[in-house]
Parts: sequence; structure tokens; C-alpha cells
Amino acid sequence: MSLAAYCVICCRRVGTSTSPPKSGTRWRDIRNKIKFTGSLILGGSLFLTYEVLALKKAVTLDTQVVEREKMKSYIYVHTVSLDKGENHDPFSTVDIEDHECAVWLLLRKSKSDDKTTRLEAVQEMSEAHHWHDYQYRLIAQACDPKTLIGLARSKESDLRFFLLPPPLPSLKEDSSTEEELRQLLASLPQTELDECIQYFTSLALSESSQSLAAQKGGLWCFGGNGLPYAESFGEVPSATVEMFCLEAIVKHSEISTHCDKIEANGGLQLLQRLYQLHKDCPKVQRNIMRIIGNMALNEHLHSSIVRSGWVSIMAEAMKSDRIMEASHAARILANLDRETVQEKYQDGVYVLHPQYRTSQPIKADVLFIHGLMGAAFKTWRQQDSEQAVIEKPMEEEDRYTTCWPKTWLAKDCPALRIISVEYDTTLSDWRARCPMERKSIAFRSNELLRKLRAAGVGDRPVVWISHSMGGLLVKKMLLEASKKPEMSAVINNTRGIIFYSVPHHGSHLAEYSVNIRYLLFPSLEVKELSKDSPALKTLQDDFLEFAKDQNFQVLNFVETLPTYIGSMIKLHVVPVESADLGIGDLIPVDVNHLNICKPKKKDAFLYQRTLQFIRETLAKDLEN
Repeated sequence: MSLAAYCVICCRRVGTSTSPPKSGTRWRDIRNKIKFTGSLILGGSLFLTYEVLALKKAVTLDTQVVEREKMKSYIYVHTVSLDKGENHDPFSTVDIEDHECAVWLLLRKSKSDDKTTRLEAVQEMSEAHHWHDYQYRLIAQACDPKTLIGLARSKESDLRFFLLPPPLPSLKEDSSTEEELRQLLASLPQTELDECIQYFTSLALSESSQSLAAQKGGLWCFGGNGLPYAESFGEVPSATVEMFCLEAIVKHSEISTHCDKIEANGGLQLLQRLYQLHKDCPKVQRNIMRIIGNMALNEHLHSSIVRSGWVSIMAEAMKSDRIMEASHAARILANLDRETVQEKYQDGVYVLHPQYRTSQPIKADVLFIHGLMGAAFKTWRQQDSEQAVIEKPMEEEDRYTTCWPKTWLAKDCPALRIISVEYDTTLSDWRARCPMERKSIAFRSNELLRKLRAAGVGDRPVVWISHSMGGLLVKKMLLEASKKPEMSAVINNTRGIIFYSVPHHGSHLAEYSVNIRYLLFPSLEVKELSKDSPALKTLQDDFLEFAKDQNFQVLNFVETLPTYIGSMIKLHVVPVESADLGIGDLIPVDVNHLNICKPKKKDAFLYQRTLQFIRETLAKDLEN
């Protein structure tokens, strides 16, 4: 301030000074100007220096605070020696605040050599709902694949634990997902395949070639000048071609060496692109999940599946309200989870409960086997009614369910593992998915028995629940298991069987069908259901003697109403006399063949009697 006052005084002196004599005036003016300018420059410099120092002192930041904030967004990996003789803990030197310790301690526990400690860490992470967003992201970046899979299989896990999948590689120039899918299929081995894999592959490649040629104007339009003609006559819809290719790749993915080829040729990324493109097409997504689930049976591919981002996608799918989508995702994650799951779930074997990791001890298995033209989910849905389409608030138990074993039975008997099986069946060879696939009941039973044993069936007490032809498969499976020492556990642990309208003595279905082409070419499954089938009679006689010897508990339901097959035929598919096994209660129910396994509601007789049988048959096992 004194410096500024001095400058002002100097200015005043210059301004008020009297005019000096003319002699020497010029040099005096120059000296006065120099004095004034110098004073001004000196004073201004000192003033600016003072202000800068004061400002710097006022805005000085605590760099430790900055570093702590950076720790919230980034993970710093300390450089450690690779000497195996030294035991380094990367989490022991992290400089963090007290309130951050819990996150890092859980990360440290999740990498413990002790399995129990690792499982506890994952459970604690999944139960954390009070963290900040950056804390979830920190776990997502720092956790290992086992922890990530464990979080995906934990019901309460926050989806912020899962990073977005890595960016997908760009499509090749002048290419499309359809064309790349075809190239992936063409790259798979085409030799030493069974007839059905060859059929699906050749069908997919021929249809996709036709579609691609039509799109480029080079199939029926010679020289490329007849594009409108090609589009109307030769083009196959892109979505249809993709379905052909996916169904073929599903078959290939059942072979381990072919899974390696799919991974090596970028199949995981291509399938992910298709999965994202077809969010509005559950059928396409389910086929893709079948392929990933088959690949997950090969442990050496687990790291590739995790790196490609499939765990994050399946973690979200697990939380879907659509039971089929959630069940396909549950199969993939169960096959990836070698920490808590020893069983392997092959294509067509779906766990309905428990789908997540659970502390609830599982004491018994209940298996659902559908019949002709059935499926693992739709066969076991609630009976369709007007209530299903009425949009009004209802209690959870009153809501329509697309799979009552998962929705009702899992809640009433939480100590059960509930499995539903799926396999392809047809009424006629005209509509067979694979014309060369003429599978007998004996062939299918051996195939299913092998898959169920891989899933651990036989390690616990078992109750079998079957509809229609599925009951014949159950009988054949048990007879075959009784002949194989390695399958003896399945017999020893079978406690009971429920048959929903099973044609033990044959069905009229083999004699009727919707139209003449079905009459001329009934499928092998339908032929085996005819009343005069020698194989069916042998199966019934052998199983009746076997079941009596094993003292199985048996419950039989049978329809009393006819079933409409198409718009022309009204048929009593399984009459009462055919549904009578010869042992166990036989209960007629006023429903048709399709609805005999579809209770109208939870308190309906069909479901309550089924639940009673399960509880009574497994009473001792559930108490232990």
C-alpha cells in the first residue's frame, strides 16, 4: 500500500510543478518521465507478486485428498517380484481410508486358498446394498472369474458388479452377421458326423447360400439383372437362415472338439452380436444360450467365455421374469460354476430350482419328463384360462404361471432340486426336425439316462413325474439302469413315480391323425404307442414285475375327456384301462390329455394331490 501511495505522490508532483526555465527543460522532462515510469513499473511488479502469492496460498490443494479420490475410480496394481519363493499380497500395501477397508478385505478373502472363505466373501459381496457406485465397479474390475461367476449365481447380487462386455470386433467389409454365421458353420468339421448333424449343417448351408445369392442378385437372376425375380422366388428371410445355422451349430456344440473350433473362429463374439440383435426374438436367443451352455461343459473354455462378457449377459438374464430365459441362463452359469456345482447339465437338462447358490440343503430330486410333442416348460404350465389374460392386481400365488414346478413346487418344497428334461418328438415323419432321426423309446431312454446321471441324478432320493410318452421313457430308463452297475444308484434312490395319463397298454393316437399324410407316415414314437406294439407289451410286463420287487410308490392320473387334435379329430388319447399300470392308485380327472398335467390353480386337486404324494414319499428323506 505504501508503494502505491508513493506512486500517486510522484504523479501529483509532476502534474503541479511550475514550468521551469526553458534552459534544460528538455532533459528535466526526460528525467521526470523516467522516474515516474520506473516507479510505476516497480510498484506494479511488487503488487502483482504479492497478489499471486496470496492467491496461491488460498487455493493450495491437499494432494492426499486427490489421490484418495483417484483410488475410487481406478485400481492400481503394485509391481511385485515374480519370485515364487516370496509370498506377496497385492492388497496388503493399498493406501486406503478406514471406510474403504471392507471392500478390499472382501476382495482379499475372495482370492483366499480356502474354498469356504472364498464362498463367504462372495456371499457378503452379494448382500452389500449400501455401497457407492464406484465400490461396485471396483469389485467388477478387480475380482477373479470364480468370484464373478459366484456373484452371477447369487440371487441378491447388484448388476453393477458386472462390467459391460468388451466391444465386439467390426464386421468385415461387405459382410453381414448372416454371412459370418454361415462361414462359422462352414468352418466346423464336416466329417465323422451323425446323420442329423450332417442334415442340419447341409440344410443351413444350402438355405443361407440361396439367401445370400438372392440378396446379391446372383442365384436365379443370371448376370445379376433379375433381382426382383430372385427376391420373390428364391430369397429366404434372413432370420430363418440364422435359425437354420444356429440349430446346426447347437448340434455341433455337443461335440467337444467342435466347441474348440467355434471359440477359435470368433464364435463367442459373433453369437453375442446375434444375441444383442435379436432381443425381440426369444427363440433365437434360446438357441444361442444352448450353444454357450454346451460350450461351458468344457472347462478349458471357461476363461474365454468369461473374457468375452457372457457372464455379465447371463447375470442379467437370470433376473428375467421369463422362466425359459432365466432357466437357460441358469444352466450356463451352473456349468461355469465349478466352485459349488459338481454336476454338468447337458443340452435339454434344466434345473428349475435352485437356480442360484443357496444355503438351503438339497435333500432330494424331482424330475419332470414331458411326452409326445411336449417341452421342458410348456408341458408344465398352468392350465390356460381367462384369468391368465385379465389384467388386474392379484396375489403372487394367484398369478398365472408358465411353469408350476418352478413357481409353486419350489416354494412348497424348497429342499428339492427340481429338474425338467427336454427332447424332440414328432407325430409324423413329415414334420420330423431331422428326417434321419428315427429314435425309439429304447434309444431315447439311454440318451436321457446318460444325461441325467451326468447331472447327479441318483446321488439323492428321486421322484419321477411324467406325462404321456414320458412315462414310458421313465419305465425304460429304470429298467436299463437296473442292468448297469454304474447306474445302480439311480435304482437304489428312486422313491416314487407319478404318471399323468401314460399309455401303459397303448393309445389310439397311432390310429388317428390330423390328415392323411400323418396316417401314412406316423413317426416311430407314435408307432410304438399302438395297442398291438410288442415292444410296449414287453416294457409293461418287465416294468410291472420290477416295480413290485423294488416296492416303488406309484400314483396314476388319467383323463376322462376327449382331446381335439387339429380341427378334425376328437380323440380320447389315453383311455382309463390303458393308464392303469397295475400298481398304485388310479385317479380319473375331468380334463383332456393336454390338461391332465396342468392344474387350474395352486389349490386345485391335481396339484395338491401331487404335492401330497411327493411329501409323503420323501417324508423320511426330507426330515433327515
